[in-house]
Amino acid sequence: MVLPPHRPDDVFRVRFPIRLFPSGMNCDIGKTQAIGDKGNLMQISVSGRLILASASPRRIELLKLMGLDFEVVPSGVDETFRPGESPREHVLRLAEEKALAVARLRPRAWVLGADTIVIVDGEVLGKPGSVAEAREMLTKLSGRQHEVLTGFSIARQEKTVLIREVVESSVIFREISGDELAWYSGSEEPYDKAGAYAVQGMGAFFIREIRGSYTNVMGLPLCELVDALKRAGAISFNGALDERRR
Repeated sequence: MVLPPHRPDDVFRVRFPIRLFPSGMNCDIGKTQAIGDKGNLMQISVSGRLILASASPRRIELLKLMGLDFEVVPSGVDETFRPGESPREHVLRLAEEKALAVARLRPRAWVLGADTIVIVDGEVLGKPGSVAEAREMLTKLSGRQHEVLTGFSIARQEKTVLIREVVESSVIFREISGDELAWYSGSEEPYDKAGAYAVQGMGAFFIREIRGSYTNVMGLPLCELVDALKRAGAISFNGALDERRR
């Protein structure tokens, strides 16, 4: 799927469901097969090892989608808010702490840390721990706009590199009916997700509109992440074009 470029003020309208792995794409870690051209193998090269300091299935899925060769080493960082900490400060701090915690152990590797939160009316919604909490969160989101903030950090201790960024997207939900609320909160999907829904899962049908990055709502803004990795010198794009495209 090719997404159109967007500016900060653009409205990115998404039709659901979206297939993250289109037909014809080989999603093995380390290489992707160009869609529609099975003879043209494209690869993103990493200058060293790349480590994701998170066990998030969504972030793992997104990095696989890019065809990146990477390892997963969860950081184990405490994600509790500090007194007086703003949502933006919180996701930036956690992203940095996660990246640095693993970078100290693997100083020659590029380490990626990230943290995502959902905010509605200034209230931060974490991951629900019960059916009642999931229903409460979804009721707060129903028929309204909320914001999704993801902070990410790229660290390489050997080269004293540290990049930190925050990306914000706005999501508008349609009204969620009582039967839909009961059905969704009774599934397994809401319980490991900030805000109690998955944009890439069954919860997608709640979403009327997304303004900004779709992958940011999933938990990792690929557009901004790739730009940052390239600026740091962590990745480069390689791949031989076939003769008819030269």
